[in-house]
Amino acid sequence: MKKVLKIVIGIVILVVFVGTIAYLYKKSQAKPVIYETTTAQVASIVKKTVATGKVVPRKEIEIKPQVSGIISELYVEAGQKVRKGDMIAKVRIIPNMVSLNEAESRVNRAKISLDNAQQNYNREKPLYDGKIIALAEMQNYEVALKNAQEDLDAAENNLQLIRDGISKTSGSVSNTIIRSTIEGMVLTVPVEVGNSVIESNTFNDGTTIATVADMGEMIFKGKVDESEVGKLHEGMELIMTVGAIDTEKFTAKLEHISPKGVEENGAIQFEIRAAVELKNNLFIRAGYSANADIVLERRDSVLSVQESLVKYEGDSAWVEVEKTPQAFVKKIIKTGLSDGVNVEILSGITKKDKIKIQNTQAAAPEEKK
Repeated sequence: MKKVLKIVIGIVILVVFVGTIAYLYKKSQAKPVIYETTTAQVASIVKKTVATGKVVPRKEIEIKPQVSGIISELYVEAGQKVRKGDMIAKVRIIPNMVSLNEAESRVNRAKISLDNAQQNYNREKPLYDGKIIALAEMQNYEVALKNAQEDLDAAENNLQLIRDGISKTSGSVSNTIIRSTIEGMVLTVPVEVGNSVIESNTFNDGTTIATVADMGEMIFKGKVDESEVGKLHEGMELIMTVGAIDTEKFTAKLEHISPKGVEENGAIQFEIRAAVELKNNLFIRAGYSANADIVLERRDSVLSVQESLVKYEGDSAWVEVEKTPQAFVKKIIKTGLSDGVNVEILSGITKKDKIKIQNTQAAAPEEKK
């Protein structure tokens, strides 16, 4: 019995030993490598660059006052459409006390001069009627009276302008009423009733009362890198995507390329402008961010392969083509336009050639279970 047990144990040990050796031998054998293949396809290759920017109105005007004072009334709000000449706001003038005092003093002096001229005229008129003095002398008193009256009118108008911003001779024309200079939509009204405003003059830009723009004519303002700007020219077509309306694409026509670049984050950027073709059913707000695809070159319906399949050595390009199953040979090709993903094939291979996919390994069929 003990002899049989020893034999069984020996057989088990032998089986385990042989199995281990076989397993280790099998693991040490290299797995066969099977390369996948693909073929060239007919496709369109488009080389393009992307310009980032925003959509803005072509005509955007800041409305500024012609007099300094305080906003007493506002007639518009953001989003409202206005015509040229429509009232935007009314300014209540706070007169300068020195100027006001001088204007009042000038009125008083003009009144004194007028009274004196009137008295001289009244005194000399009976003498002229009695033919005691000549007509030429009488005309001097008439002219002096008229000049004195004119000086008084001018002084009173000046006083009214300083105090109220309007004179009695100007009628309904008043520079205290701020009016729109163009037809369009009010984009912003950065002031409130009660705010102080400064007039626009040669020394000061003045306070902006409102911003008005023509929303029917929009342009794309963007920037492109110096490496791409040399390939652009006026008249090129842009395909624009607006961030807030990502389901729609807009067409724009390049109309301006800046002659001077600006450095941004270590790169030279050039500003471009393009006229946007608007759609009637969509409203584009001023300042929407947008991206524009600019087509630099295009090849339609050409033979192409994936760029990753092509290897380069010096000035030569080649791919590995299957000659027999899993046996590949190097084949020189001539390439054309590339969009970074696919490259145009001018010669060297056909649609029937099976091209080796680089760096792809698949297990042998028996190992896939």
